[in-house]
Amino acid sequence: QVQLVESGGGLVQAGGSLRLACGASGNTFANYRMAWFRQAPGKEREFVAAISRNTGGSKYYADSVKGRFTISRDNAGNTVYLQMNSLKPEDTGVYYCAAERGWGDYAAARLYDYWGQGTQVTVSS
Repeated sequence: QVQLVESGGGLVQAGGSLRLACGASGNTFANYRMAWFRQAPGKEREFVAAISRNTGGSKYYADSVKGRFTISRDNAGNTVYLQMNSLKPEDTGVYYCAAERGWGDYAAARLYDYWGQGTQVTVSS
């Protein structure tokens, strides 16, 4: 069992930056692929970014955030981060951290085993 807790959300103006963090319980954090998803009001949850297990040598991004967002992980601290720069109003939503033990499609929310409660990000124009 893994428990995930997100932090770092808030209100920011367009063009600004935020850094989200997701802390995980347990001692097997390195064995999980980690990802961030987001959900805007009235929309389905969508993939944002993912990072491979162990060293995190592989990173994946949604086209809408490439070049602006960076995912990283600190296995010693059981934490995954999402650095968000050049934020846009369309980035507004609840951001969720997720962990996966398997090897499926990194962008498929249904394959992730554990989820955090989410943190709100609001970008004003």
